[in-house]
Amino acid sequence: MSTYRPGPSAAVPHIVGVHLYLERGGRILLGLRHPDSAYAGDFHHLPAGHCEQESAAACLAREAWEEAGLVVDPAGAELVQVVHMVHTPGGQPRIQLFFRAGAEGEPEVREPDRCVSWGWWPADALPEPTVPYARAAIEGIRAGRLFTEVGW
Repeated sequence: MSTYRPGPSAAVPHIVGVHLYLERGGRILLGLRHPDSAYAGDFHHLPAGHCEQESAAACLAREAWEEAGLVVDPAGAELVQVVHMVHTPGGQPRIQLFFRAGAEGEPEVREPDRCVSWGWWPADALPEPTVPYARAAIEGIRAGRLFTEVGW
């Protein structure tokens, strides 16, 4: 267990990401990111995006629709995991929120420049490669933990 030690005093804003954890019959929905995607090309990832000028639940519904054509009721979103992370030490910090929610519709590729396919994967046998912080979040959700730190 570590103890608190004051760090640099400069305020650094955190980017907030929102993710849909959608599980059906023990399988989790993951998309294969386009190889030329700005982030995580050729990796599997959950439907996700950054909060804009909106609530986290509204972002969840917007991203599910924009990316996969899924209709999510923001009122039914349940927070199941928080990942506090940096991609590299000293990098831009991020807070990643993972929500479980019901979704109407079947996933379809709606942003082919970012995602080339959607698939259902066994929760205990995720595909390689899966975005590392998403894998950590899924493992945390399955273990009943609410919080995970990555990259610090």
